[in-house]
Parts: sequence; C-alpha cells; structure tokens
Amino acid sequence: MTSATLAKTPLHALHLELGARMVPFAGYDMPVQYPLGVLKEHLHTREQAGLFDVSHMGQIMLRGPKAAEALEHLVPVDIIDLPVGMQRYAMFTDTNGGILDDLMVANLGNDTLFLVVNAACKDQDLAHLQKHIGDQCEIIDFFESRALLALQGPKAAEVLARLAPEVTKMTFMQFTQVRLLGVDCYVSRSGYTGEDGYEISVPNQQAETLARSLLAEPEVQPIGLGARDSLRLEAGLCLYGHDMSTETTPIEASLLWAISKPRRADGARAGGFPGAKRVFEQQQDGVPSKRVGLLPQERVPVRESSEIVDAEGKVIGKVTSGGFGPTLGAPVAMGYVSNSHSAVDTEVWAIVRGKRVAMKVAKTPFVPQRYYRG
Repeated sequence: MTSATLAKTPLHALHLELGARMVPFAGYDMPVQYPLGVLKEHLHTREQAGLFDVSHMGQIMLRGPKAAEALEHLVPVDIIDLPVGMQRYAMFTDTNGGILDDLMVANLGNDTLFLVVNAACKDQDLAHLQKHIGDQCEIIDFFESRALLALQGPKAAEVLARLAPEVTKMTFMQFTQVRLLGVDCYVSRSGYTGEDGYEISVPNQQAETLARSLLAEPEVQPIGLGARDSLRLEAGLCLYGHDMSTETTPIEASLLWAISKPRRADGARAGGFPGAKRVFEQQQDGVPSKRVGLLPQERVPVRESSEIVDAEGKVIGKVTSGGFGPTLGAPVAMGYVSNSHSAVDTEVWAIVRGKRVAMKVAKTPFVPQRYYRG
C-alpha cells in the first residue's frame, strides 16, 4: 500500500506537523517516532507522560439485555459478572482453542458493553460478532467516528486531572464517562506500557483539540509506535500476530491468568467458549511448548523469528518479539520454547545472523508494572 491508499487517523495532520516519521501499520499511516527518537520517547514515558495515537484500533459497542451472556459464549472470561464501571482483558478463541484476537471489554451499565479490539483484526472481529451474536444484541462499530488516545506514564494522572479532577479517583481497569474540554469521552485507567495511565475514546471531531491540549502540558511528549513496542515488551505484554495467534492457545501463550476462574475446568461456569475442550486438556496435561521471557546475555538485540536452540544445536523454539529495552539498558525478548527448556534461568541460544547468542529464560515483566490500584 502507498501512503495515498493507507487509512489515516484524525490526528494524521498533527503527526506530520510534529515531525513524525510515518510508516504503514495495520493499513494505516502511523507515526513510528518523532524527532525526540524512540529511545528518549520510551524513557520519557517511563519518567513523565507520553501521548499515543491508537485511533487505528477498533471500538465496538454491544447493547441489549442479552449482550453480556452472548459475548461470554465467545470469550473465556467472565462477562456476566463484570461489575459496572470495570473493564477486563479478553480473547476471542476459535473451535481449536487458537486465539483470534485479544481485546478489552468494559461494562458501561444499562446493558451496554464497550469493546476495544486490535487494528489488524477489527473487521474480522466485527464480522465474528455479527455472525455469532448479532441476533442477540445490537452491535455498533465506531471505526470511523471515534478516536482513541493513550496517555501513559507516572505523570498521566496529574496531567489529565487538570481537565477532569475526578480521574484521580479511578483505579486500574476502571472505565467511565468523563467530560473533557466540554466533550463526553469514555476513559479507562489502563494502557499497554506497564505504566499508570489512561485510554481516552473521543469523537473524531474533537480528537485533535484534546491531543493539542494534552501535548501543551510540560510533562507530555508525543510517542510513536517504536517506543510503544519497546514499552509493552519490557512490561511482558503480548502483541497479537506475534506472541499469540490462531496457532497458539491461551495455555501455550502463558495466559491462563486471563481465563476467569469461573470459566476454567473446575469453575462454576466451566467452558462455554470455543475450543474449551482443547484448552482444558492442555491445562491438565501440559503443552509441548510455551511462551517465556528471554534475556540475551550479550548486547545483541535478538529479533522476531530468530530460531532458539539448545546446547546441542537442536531447534527448540523461536523468538516472537525482541529488541532493546531502554529502561533495562539491555536487549529483551519473548518467544516459545519446548516445555523442557521453559524453567526460569534455563540457558538457551538464539541464532542471529548465523551465530549463537546465549540467552536465559526469565520471568516477565522485565520491568515492574506500575498500574495504580489505589
């Protein structure tokens, strides 16, 4: 696709004005970095506050008295008992237990759910919802009408409170309607950097005004996709299409924590989602390979798709995400290895340009998560 055929977010002109380097991403022309550079953008977000344009992601609303029950048949998490004003991480699974996409689900009350799905999957997710539950609830997509901004970092609450003081009372994963600059917005205290922060859904027409207002605050810098990727990798967070896909189940992806206890094999509402039988078998019997954190023992970034081998040179897995971790000052990676090599501190090797690079299996997150839980 050329820049002329790529979709553009409501903040596209602002990105160009700010000197962003634009790249194609999920069919959109998106900022990968600004003049500050990826390294400084990453560190600034960890130290103060960064503003991300994530308007390419899909926003969907489900309405109706059966909406929660209907959605629960498509995901392995508890939706029926999701409290009003809270959101939860979820996954769409297929009949084989593979992950179709990961998403956020919020309960707005009044039989209304609000979903945020990945940009590259949003059209298929919408079709998936319409096919399976379209006769049970109203499905409204905001793909062309709402922007999404992420304000992330330890100063995020202080900054956003200048526009709406009530946001400081929110805790991690709370979701509510907030009036910002006279506009009704949906705000969640969440994000994908491992830092405290907010995601703000705002009508397209007001997105640039809100972004400019936030960027005018001294603590805030614009942050591109490059630093977004390194931030989420340090936080040990999966990227769909890389660290998980239809080829991996929640068990293989080390996401058992994301299956609500009532929906697990021994739960009060066990199963009831696509692929539950295979997921439960893997939960009980184990899996041949699983996702782990990896710390290269040399200052050599180990990139996605690099093969992982054991001491004898036998291929035992591959890297799914990798790069330099600016906060750690060292390379970090995630990938899949055979179960026999998945214990923390196990020594493995990545093949980088034909040479072996020593790595150790490590716990994630690599950098402590700092979500505000009150």
